[in-house]
Amino acid sequence: MGPRNRFFPSANNFFIEKKEEIKMVKRFFAFVLVSCLIAALPGAVFARADKTTYPVVFAHGMLGFDELVGIDYFGNDYGVFVGDPCDGFLETSCNSEIDKNQQAFAASVNPFQSSELRGLELADAIESYMATVNADCVNIVGHSQGGMDARKAAKLLYDRKGRQVVKVMVSISSPHRGSPVGKGVLDQGPDGMNAFLGVLVDYLVGPVLVGDLSDFEASMKAFVYDDYDPNDGVVTGAKAFNNAYGINDTHVRHYASIITATQGNLNPILGALGLVAPLDIDGDGWCADYTDCNNDGAAGCGDGDFEDGDDDGLVGINSQQMGYRLKHKKSWLWGTYFDEDSTTGYVGDIDRPSQVQATSYSSVIDQDHLDVLGLGVIPYLIPDDFDEEGFYADLIDYIADNEGTSSSGWWWFW
Repeated sequence: MGPRNRFFPSANNFFIEKKEEIKMVKRFFAFVLVSCLIAALPGAVFARADKTTYPVVFAHGMLGFDELVGIDYFGNDYGVFVGDPCDGFLETSCNSEIDKNQQAFAASVNPFQSSELRGLELADAIESYMATVNADCVNIVGHSQGGMDARKAAKLLYDRKGRQVVKVMVSISSPHRGSPVGKGVLDQGPDGMNAFLGVLVDYLVGPVLVGDLSDFEASMKAFVYDDYDPNDGVVTGAKAFNNAYGINDTHVRHYASIITATQGNLNPILGALGLVAPLDIDGDGWCADYTDCNNDGAAGCGDGDFEDGDDDGLVGINSQQMGYRLKHKKSWLWGTYFDEDSTTGYVGDIDRPSQVQATSYSSVIDQDHLDVLGLGVIPYLIPDDFDEEGFYADLIDYIADNEGTSSSGWWWFW
């Protein structure tokens, strides 16, 4: 301790207080400096997302794939898989914002078929992957039809293992209660279906993927809420599928969904589809009897306005919520992250959303149906401004927090 001032004892306290203030300022700036240095490190050293206990399986939508000629369905603007960790020396074609030990798997099923068949194929693919990596459980992220396939896969895995296998299931832009696009395409007959399919094939390298295109009609019928043709001897549609594979806490520990919609500014692929099929969707309405009360192919109805940003180009917001609705939030301290929207509540019966759940614009991601896949302004050539790596890193972090196995990785900060 330095010499004390015998003549002005109050001065001693003054200088001691000032020294403490200086120390605190130094500590603060040291913390800021270290934080900035850590933030600048590659994701393989300091990841934005916690590692999940169980692998994350990505389930693609219609005309989807796992990986094709170096391009991933769940990719960034240049086709790099968002679930690929930077676990190699100086690796750059990876997602630097997830943990270097994160396990993820892009499943592949029939690009054109009902969710009855695709869900079976997804369960088979997951079971095979689990055996390969010696995993007891998985989490599933499903885009579009993949979010429906995931529900059947979860039930089949439960039946096969005799226990819960899927911990967290998140659907993105999924037509859980149908889409007017399916009925609109089917109503045009074979010529309309061929035209719609032709655009998909031309824009999404379909010839390499699909081979036999005869299953396209089955996939369209899967997007209609009611049985499209009661006289064909086959019960189809989202309503029948939901009755068999609804939300069940025995099969899945935690259900959540991400809702997408936008006003205009559609991906060129969706713009081209709109030239050959009706993509005008009035998707922010609700029916008290939980039916397709305006006969457009989706449960619920609209509010009479087709131009109010109530759909993502293929699916209305009234069809997308399953379980909790997720909100992509931004904080000056934590950055971006996913949290549950408390204003819309939990959809526990997939066929019976409340009026708020079917019509609310709360937490809707302002993106079209394909933007969340990294299909930029010109797919794989000219990017858009959507951060796919960060978006899915935040989603993986949310999954890690809801598997029921561990707490958030931020405990050490305090």
